Amino acid sequence: MDRLRHVATSCGTCDCGCPEVFLDHNAPPERRVVITDDFGQRVQMSLAQFRVIVESAKEGRLDDVLQPANA
Repeated sequence: MDRLRHVATSCGTCDCGCPEVFLDHNAPPERRVVITDDFGQRVQMSLAQFRVIVESAKEGRLDDVLQPANA
């Protein structure tokens, strides 16, 4: 992943392959953001798509996801 610029690690306190966010400036615009998980999978999306996720989180629209299913 040497062509990827690291942006964030969601855990980073262990050596378990925590989910990470990268930018790939060599990728087509619709695949520029790369999110990896601890199982080796990748999701790629545009900066505009990633911006929607970030803005939704900032506005609290994703908070319900963190609530227990029976709450």
